[in-house]
Amino acid sequence: MAVGSLQREAAGPGRTLLIGCGALAREVLALTRLNGWWHMDLRCLPAQLHNTPERIPEAVREAIREGRDGFDRVLVLYGDCGTGGRLDRVLAEEGAERVDGPHCYSFFSGNEAFAALTETEFTAFYLTDFLVRQFDAMVIRPLGLDRHPELRDAYFAHYDRLVYLAQTEDPGLEAEARRAADRLGLAYEYRFTGYGDLATMLERAA
Repeated sequence: MAVGSLQREAAGPGRTLLIGCGALAREVLALTRLNGWWHMDLRCLPAQLHNTPERIPEAVREAIREGRDGFDRVLVLYGDCGTGGRLDRVLAEEGAERVDGPHCYSFFSGNEAFAALTETEFTAFYLTDFLVRQFDAMVIRPLGLDRHPELRDAYFAHYDRLVYLAQTEDPGLEAEARRAADRLGLAYEYRFTGYGDLATMLERAA
């Protein structure tokens, strides 16, 4: 699988290859540019891999092997993301590490905070900035709701609210998230997270 590259000139010792989910590209670039981490080079895999999580581990392995030459370190910007531990086994075999957490909802929220919330938030459907922007492409069309809106109850009968976990304070995105909640017939909740543990990992790496 070809790897989409959003790379910058990364010169000098201590170069780090970041292999990220395309759903995190905007956030990672914002963090690296803001902090001047020019020794980090980001290469992204398609966000659509989340629709087939069994393909993520080998796609990441291929990206590591294609891209690691000339880098001192490889960091993988994925949670487990539904791979059932297979991604961690690939990373152990390839000598790479990843951001802690089961998925982006968790590490954006802060893994400890999100783990505590899941004790009570059984009926929340989460969106991030990326998923708000790509709501039709990543939620509506893959579920067939554009063609068969009557399937809404089959998919969302057990949810009672949509929680927008916002990485940025953007009124336009918040309005889009409210519309998404209305479209799914769910109550709406806004929760600003910032970049959470993703920022923490990159700070440690830098």
